[in-house]
Amino acid sequence: MSENYYSGKFGIERETLRVDSQGRLALTPHPFGNDAHITRDFCENQVELVTPVAGSIEETLGYLKVLDDITRKKLAENGESIWLYSNPPHFDSEDDIPIADFTGDHSSKRAYREVLKQKYGKKLMLFSGIHFNFSFAEEFINEMNTEGEDFRTFKDELYLRLYKQLMVHSYLLVLLTTASPYYDASLDKDGRCGIIMSEYSSLRNSKRGYWNKFLPILDHKSLKTFTGSIKKHIVTGSLYSASELYLPIRLKPKGVNSLENLAANGVDHIELRMFDLNPSAPLGIDGRDLEFAHLLILYLTSQPDFDFTPELQEKAVSDHKNAALLSPDAELLERGESVIKEMERYFSSNKKALEIIRFEENKITGNACYKKAAMNCAL
Repeated sequence: MSENYYSGKFGIERETLRVDSQGRLALTPHPFGNDAHITRDFCENQVELVTPVAGSIEETLGYLKVLDDITRKKLAENGESIWLYSNPPHFDSEDDIPIADFTGDHSSKRAYREVLKQKYGKKLMLFSGIHFNFSFAEEFINEMNTEGEDFRTFKDELYLRLYKQLMVHSYLLVLLTTASPYYDASLDKDGRCGIIMSEYSSLRNSKRGYWNKFLPILDHKSLKTFTGSIKKHIVTGSLYSASELYLPIRLKPKGVNSLENLAANGVDHIELRMFDLNPSAPLGIDGRDLEFAHLLILYLTSQPDFDFTPELQEKAVSDHKNAALLSPDAELLERGESVIKEMERYFSSNKKALEIIRFEENKITGNACYKKAAMNCAL
């Protein structure tokens, strides 16, 4: 493997909710102005930290810590703190979920969120998590382009093949990183309270989470057909915009995140959107999980292309939702373990990579809960 093989660009987007001293949703305005790195997503009481582009996972976690420190300090001054769980705390009603008050040049963001409110309700938008962004080093892409194809075309095809592979294997990252089996009853119905043990290990990745009201079937033959198939869903009114495409993997352009920009200028990076907030990790994410995701990306890049048929697209989403159950199907666990074993062989000469892979493998083979699930035992 070349010296560019493990290089690339990395970024993290972390969503959390602001809570007051009683652990209830903070109803104060977003206290960070229009800071591009400390913003909000759907609602005014949700803080989204967006790291600068980094040259390694370690570096991007360093950026995240700086942003996290700034956020916590500012919130503490207001008697508030971060809710480091993917599922929200107790709330009385949707009145406690004010839509993010974007104004001026950003007012279109508020209009979009008003559409989401009408279409999905505001409770769904409280789910928070981690998005992991990655792009290959251009030197690595050039090394892979052994036939000397047009760089833009080769790059787009490379990311599109990776997109398909990651969609098919997104279940594995869900299996390994779910961290939200408990939730407050107010998520079910206004006025209820009390902690509920769900049938899901991750509500936001389950059938109760972020999904469209239909499964958008896409055409993956080329970036042109891919963006065109998304555009058709927008033209017919099934989707308001490409941002409403609630699938666990996204292809992103450089600069403005729009379908037009992606179609015109090509893929800049790929986004993995399935990571739960890990309340046992100070920053909400264990760096080893991101390192494994990077290794999975590299491994899947080496795998052959395939036709991502409508049937396979349906199965990929079904597997993803299945992986979010407290007791996933034994077949899914076995398949995940098989992929990890293949990755061990693929990275057999890299000691650090093997340590990361075995750390993740132990979550399946060494965890009593998963053993019970594999034996079809009720938890």
